[in-house]
Amino acid sequence: MTTQKIITPFEKIATTGNGLSADLQKIIGQVEKLTDIGIALSSEKDTAQLLEKILLGAKSITNSDGGTLYRVDGNTIKIEIIRSDSLGISLGGEGNTINIPNIPLYEENGEPNLKNVVCYSYHNNKTINIDDAYDAVHFDFAGTKAFDKKNNYRSKSFLSIPLTNHQGEIIGILQLINATDPETQEIIKFDSVSQRFAEALASQAATVLTKQQLITDLENMFESLVKLIATAVDEKSPYTGGHCRRVPELTLMLTEAAHNTDHGYLQDFRLTEADRYELTIASWLHDCGKIITPEYIIDKATKLETIFDRIHLLETRFEVLKRDREIAFLKQQLAELQSNTTSSSALEHTYQADIARLDDDLAFIRLCNTGGEAMSGEDISRLQSLQKLTWSLNNVDVPLLTDEEVYNLSIFRGTLTSEERNVINNHINVTISMLEAIKFPKHLQNVVEYAGGHHERMDGKGYPKGLSREEMSIPARAMAIADVFEALTAKDRPYKKGKKLSEALSILKKLKEDKHIDPDLYDAFIKQKIYKKYAEKFLDDVQIDID
Repeated sequence: MTTQKIITPFEKIATTGNGLSADLQKIIGQVEKLTDIGIALSSEKDTAQLLEKILLGAKSITNSDGGTLYRVDGNTIKIEIIRSDSLGISLGGEGNTINIPNIPLYEENGEPNLKNVVCYSYHNNKTINIDDAYDAVHFDFAGTKAFDKKNNYRSKSFLSIPLTNHQGEIIGILQLINATDPETQEIIKFDSVSQRFAEALASQAATVLTKQQLITDLENMFESLVKLIATAVDEKSPYTGGHCRRVPELTLMLTEAAHNTDHGYLQDFRLTEADRYELTIASWLHDCGKIITPEYIIDKATKLETIFDRIHLLETRFEVLKRDREIAFLKQQLAELQSNTTSSSALEHTYQADIARLDDDLAFIRLCNTGGEAMSGEDISRLQSLQKLTWSLNNVDVPLLTDEEVYNLSIFRGTLTSEERNVINNHINVTISMLEAIKFPKHLQNVVEYAGGHHERMDGKGYPKGLSREEMSIPARAMAIADVFEALTAKDRPYKKGKKLSEALSILKKLKEDKHIDPDLYDAFIKQKIYKKYAEKFLDDVQIDID
């Protein structure tokens, strides 16, 4: 099936002539070009390509041999793109890098630089149309003449047009060189019609560039706010500092590994730049709910810690008990001396045994408090028996250990009670609620799903929603692995040292076998040695014990 090209009214008039003059046909052609260029500019997202389209479009409308596009950079003007047809020069844009120094907008004494034509155009916010640069007396074209001599060229007609944004600020200068007669190829001046069309294009270009810059500024501001939240969560606790910064990098490493897998389940998974950006934002925000989690729970390094580690209170109670024992012993000794009895050695032995037992009990409580080892049934029984001990406070005998202290010391593993664990786990619900309250644009619609799924399990036993593998996207599953691996190897946790790679990978393998994490992503993680890339960047040398 052949698609028939639609002929616009302008093209129809220009083709048939219809008795129109050559000048009018030229104008119609320029209008058509301006329309096409405007459509192309409005759909372009890449800045380099956009700048190139602006310059090439202006050259086409004015039929000029060369041109330069400048951007305002502080108190200077930066050359972004240079094109010359006859000299074959293509610098900037999608061409080669430009190493030409910026042009200062002001002299050393602070006065405006009015010798350079583009600077003059900037300071006066007006189009400068020069018929012949060699006849111009108000501008310094010494550099242009030197260039011409070196390249056997003749720069003649110049057209410099300011690009002004919606706030009246000049953001750039469009300069065209050597308008050319299409029939004779003679260098001519830029006529008033070509100038107006070039100015119209410059106005469109300024609008598009400004729109793109505003979008970029908004994206940068949004990213800064996202990272600000993540940094606030990390800085809230010295023990989780860096977690919100490391997880995004590891997540991207793992999803890139999935992207590069050419077989099996992951062979059809592909990431676009938009996907990578969306996943990065989600990764930075995955723990934003922790901003409301109390510090004393996040920082709970021991079982008895709240605002402070209450082990010191128990140490004080034991010290009181020991002093009470000493006082009782000394009183008994004094009584024996007064009664001339000789059983002081037995008293001494009983006293020392009592003190040794108290020291041993305190050492046991200190060990329980660390949460480093799992508690046995015997340990729990011993704690309960210690609760029967009393100490005197204001002449009242009270239990050496309160019910709440025994409850905390009896935590099977780690330092958190089930209630505190629920508070910690609730951060993911808060994360989801916070993110759902944000009106994300279309290209960030998956942020909530990605960020909210990093505690789910492949067997559906995770939280908060109990999602199974089939109900989760691949990026969300990747973030779940990144979150676990970062936690295993992290050096800044209050209750443990960062594990070595061999230990962390052994645990990760067990999590795969238990259907805790995605098996295909785990395989990509191992085969492409993502763990090694991550370790080289974030772990200590002593932790890297395998290749």
